[in-house]
Amino acid sequence: MPTPSELARAHVPALYAYTPGLQPTDSGWVKLNTNECPYEPSPRVVAAIQEELTHGGARLRLYPSPTSAPLRAKIAEVHGVTPEQVIVGNGSDDILNLLVRVFGDDRQSTGFTFPSYSLYPVLVAIQDGGTEVIEFDRSMRLPVDRIAQSGARAFFLTSPNAPTGVGFTNAELRAVLNTFPGVLVVDEAYAPFAEENAVPLLAEYRNLVVVRTLSKAHALAGMRVGYALADPETIGLLDRVRDSYNVNRLSQVAALAALSDASYYDAIIGKIKRTRDHWAGEWAQRDWFIYQSATNFLFVEPRNAAGESGPAVAESLFKFFQSRKILVRAFPSHALTASFLRISVGTDDEMLAVDEAIQAWLTNAP
Repeated sequence: MPTPSELARAHVPALYAYTPGLQPTDSGWVKLNTNECPYEPSPRVVAAIQEELTHGGARLRLYPSPTSAPLRAKIAEVHGVTPEQVIVGNGSDDILNLLVRVFGDDRQSTGFTFPSYSLYPVLVAIQDGGTEVIEFDRSMRLPVDRIAQSGARAFFLTSPNAPTGVGFTNAELRAVLNTFPGVLVVDEAYAPFAEENAVPLLAEYRNLVVVRTLSKAHALAGMRVGYALADPETIGLLDRVRDSYNVNRLSQVAALAALSDASYYDAIIGKIKRTRDHWAGEWAQRDWFIYQSATNFLFVEPRNAAGESGPAVAESLFKFFQSRKILVRAFPSHALTASFLRISVGTDDEMLAVDEAIQAWLTNAP
């Protein structure tokens, strides 16, 4: 009898799953490795979930809106588009997966930059598709001409970028859209922390897709809600390959409540940005190189007490953080990122703990 691997599609046994950031199960950690919001969601979110659970949770026996219709309408209102330009997913990862289902195959490549979100090649590989990777250099300038000449059917661009935090202007995105003939997917997971976003460009370009998440700025990472804004024809294609009831009832009401409390989240976003900029300035005074961040994290190149930087220095600080039960993210597999650490912006107390650990490392590390 053949084994399950022998019965599977030929490419599947060789796939590698996406590796998420560590989620510790024991207490006491300062968790700054997955860019979660350090503050609680709006009280309206909790109230909406509690309302949905009234009467012994009787509503839970019923399927949710299959298209997330009320949430689509709210998202359309927030962004000044029509509901026909909106699709909702089980996190933005679900949306990215739908996009690869529609536009990715083995005959024409799917493109993305490096460094960027490491889920992109995983999703393309699942579809047995081809990829075209365009690498940034240390300047992190957007390679407009290389994207235009890539030949990709769809190109995924994380803006602001992860893991560097660098934001791209609409003028730069417009330059890509004017020259790239495929679908440009602008993954705006961190757009609420940036000064500019691509939503206004939707009125000009049918080949633009803007992807958003409520995991970062809206403190709903545990609810898994994301969405895309695009031309109605593109949304129709995505709906054709979307799983039925892909967003559960509680997630829909939580997201709807969050998007209805803009003032609460504006205050949180403002606080995170002020904390981000404060610590970027503090650590830059140690002569650390830090990319100007348009996100809720800082991508820093640490220097040790001898003034040295590099992969070994970054690894030393990463391990020292772990010894202090502080989680940050390292990216050791590529020369451009190996000497850096990505530190999510936490609460004031969490950031003080990080700074105290840095000072101890500078004093005690070999």
